[in-house]
Amino acid sequence: MPKMKTSKTAAKRFKTTGSGKLRRQQANRQHLFEKKSSVRTRRLAGDVDVHPGDARKIKRLLGMR
Repeated sequence: MPKMKTSKTAAKRFKTTGSGKLRRQQANRQHLFEKKSSVRTRRLAGDVDVHPGDARKIKRLLGMR
């Protein structure tokens, strides 16, 4: 059986923690900051956990089983 290839697009978007949880960046934090309030941009700055319903699919894309 050949090795499963990692989806490079998923690898760039998701990171795994030491305990195996998946983290992602929040949307709306890339550009057009003039119209967004400082409170909003600070709130969107941190990483958040991936929703449990999506985690199984993402782990498969990352080759984690």
